Amino acid sequence: MRTHTVRASEVQRRWVVIDASGETLGRLASRIAQTLKGKHKPIYSPHLDVGDFVIVINAEKVRVTGKKLEDKMYYRHSGYPGGLKTQSLRQVLGKHPTRVIEHAVKGMLPHNALGKAMLCKLKVYAGATHPHEAQIRGQETLEEKD
Repeated sequence: MRTHTVRASEVQRRWVVIDASGETLGRLASRIAQTLKGKHKPIYSPHLDVGDFVIVINAEKVRVTGKKLEDKMYYRHSGYPGGLKTQSLRQVLGKHPTRVIEHAVKGMLPHNALGKAMLCKLKVYAGATHPHEAQIRGQETLEEKD
């Protein structure tokens, strides 16, 4: 018997739609990262990108627990002395609700070129509509709810 190793040309990708309304941010992000990596497939291989495309709708309705809306901070630095900028989760959700989910998922993916390729398959939208109906129409829509 020989062990079959999957090739990149053999990977078949699907489009998964996930509704983020009422979902907890961390649990949602880990489910998205698992789908992007392809760990739910029997052909999973850590050195290949075998994951599916993920469309997240209603990103503005994501839920967090505790006092994270005020206490959780997002940092960025301009590169100049004194150039540290901070924003709370409430501010980021108010201005750019898609960045919260993208940032959480990015931290759960590999930090290399493979992780960057996986992150390109993530599409996050603040509202309930998205422009990917043509990709989904050919296959059944997976509504992942636990």
